[in-house]
Amino acid sequence: MSKIHGMMDVGKRSMMNSQTALQTTGHNIANKSTEGYSRQRVELQTAEPTGLGNQRIGNGSKTAAVTRTNNPYLEKQIGKETSNLGYLDGKADAMTRVEQVFNEQTNKGLNTFVTDFFNAYRELSNNPESLATRTQVKETAQALGQDFKRMNTQLTEIRRDIDQQVATHVDEVNQMTSEIAQLNGKIQLVTNEGGPANDERDRRDLLIKKLGEKINIRWAEGRDGSVTVTAGNSAVLVAGDDAKTLSVRATPATETKGEGNFDIFYQSNKDGQLTNVTGQMTGGSIGGLLEIRDKTIGGILDNTDKMAYSIASDVNALHSRGFDAYNRTGHDFFEVPLDAKGYSANMELTEHVSRDPLKIAAAGGPNAPGDNRIANAISQLQFENTMPNETSTLDEFYNSMVGEVGVQSRKIQTSQESQKGIVSQLKNIRESVSGVSLDEETTKLIEYQKAFDASARLIKTADEMFDTVLNLKRL
Repeated sequence: MSKIHGMMDVGKRSMMNSQTALQTTGHNIANKSTEGYSRQRVELQTAEPTGLGNQRIGNGSKTAAVTRTNNPYLEKQIGKETSNLGYLDGKADAMTRVEQVFNEQTNKGLNTFVTDFFNAYRELSNNPESLATRTQVKETAQALGQDFKRMNTQLTEIRRDIDQQVATHVDEVNQMTSEIAQLNGKIQLVTNEGGPANDERDRRDLLIKKLGEKINIRWAEGRDGSVTVTAGNSAVLVAGDDAKTLSVRATPATETKGEGNFDIFYQSNKDGQLTNVTGQMTGGSIGGLLEIRDKTIGGILDNTDKMAYSIASDVNALHSRGFDAYNRTGHDFFEVPLDAKGYSANMELTEHVSRDPLKIAAAGGPNAPGDNRIANAISQLQFENTMPNETSTLDEFYNSMVGEVGVQSRKIQTSQESQKGIVSQLKNIRESVSGVSLDEETTKLIEYQKAFDASARLIKTADEMFDTVLNLKRL
C-alpha cells in the first residue's frame, strides 16, 4: 500500500509545479507588449509511478519543460515579407524626394525655362536688330542653365543623403549581428545544458527579422542551436558566436554611381582584404535606397545631361553658322565639352556671348539688317525631333522623364501599402498563435493558485495523518 511520505512528495512536487506555472504566467503577463515575445507554457508530465506488488501507485506530476508557443514557418514568412517591406520603404522615402525635384505645381519647372529661352529667340526673330531682345535671349539662356544646375544639385544632394542613410543602416546591421552572435553563444550554452533558451531565441528571431528589414539575408540554424547569417551571396555576418562587420566608404564614379558615393565593403577577418559587396545588397531598406541612388537617380541625371547637351549642341550648330550684330560668324552660344556626362551641372554661355549680347547671331548672312533666319531656325528647335536619336522633341522627352518619375513613385507607393497589409496580417496571425492574452493568463493564474492551495492542503492532510500514527501509542 502507499506510504504517507509518498503523499507528501506528491504534494511537494505539485506545489513546485504550480509555482513554476505561476512564475511562467507572470512572465507572460510582464511581456505582453514586448515585441517578438512568444507565449510560454509549462509542460507537465506524469511522474514515474511506484510499484507495490501488483499495483502501480501514482506519484503525481513533474515539470517536463517550459516551451514557447511558436511557429517557425510563420516566423520565416514574416521575416521574408518584412524584408520586402523594408525594400519598398527605402525606395518610397527616396522617390518622394526625387518627385519634389520635378514638382511643376509649386515650382517653375525646367520645361518653362526651355520654353522661355526659345520664346526669347522667337522674339529676336521678330526684331533681330533689338539689343533689348538680345539681352532677353542671354538672360533666359542663363536662367535655363541655372535650372539645369538646380536639378543636378538637388538630385546629387539626394544621393549624398542616401549615402548617409545607408551608412546609418550599416551601423545598425553591425550592432544587430553582434548581438545575434552573443545570443548564439548563450543559446549554445543553455542548449548543451538541456534547456530551451526561450527568451534568447525570441530575441534572436526578432533581430533576424529586423536585420532582414535592413538588408537581404539568408540564415540557417545548426544542431547546436546557433544560426549562421549571410548577407547577399557571400558576406557571412554571423557564424556561431563570431560576428563580422560591414563598412562603407566613398569610391570613384562608375557608370551608374556618382563620384564619391558610398560602396559597402565586407571583411572576412582582420587581415583579410576588403570585398566590395554593394552589388549583392539587393533587398531590405539598404537595397531599396541603393537602387534609387544608382539606377533611378543615375538614369534621371543621365537624361538631364543628354537634354542639356542636346540643347547646347543643336543651338551651337546653328549659331556658329549665323552672323551677329558685328557681321561676324563662327561663334558658339554655349560652352560644350566633348562628353555629355555631367553637363547639366556645367551648362554655361560662352564668354563672348555672356559679355556682349550683340554677339548673339540672328542673321543668316552678313550685312543683312532684318535677317532673322538663324534666330528663327534656333527657335524651331523646340519642336523638332532632336531627342534622342531624333525620335522625340525636347518637350516630349522632358514630359516622358517627369511622367516616368511619377509613375514609378506611384507604383512604389501602391506596392508599399499592399506590402504593409501583408505584413500586418501575418503579424496578426502570429499574435493569435504566439501572443499573450491577458484574459487567458488571468484564468491560468487562478487555476494554478487553486492547484497550489490544493497541493498544500494535501501536504497538511498527510501531516495530520503522521500525527495520528505517532499518537497511536498514547491511545
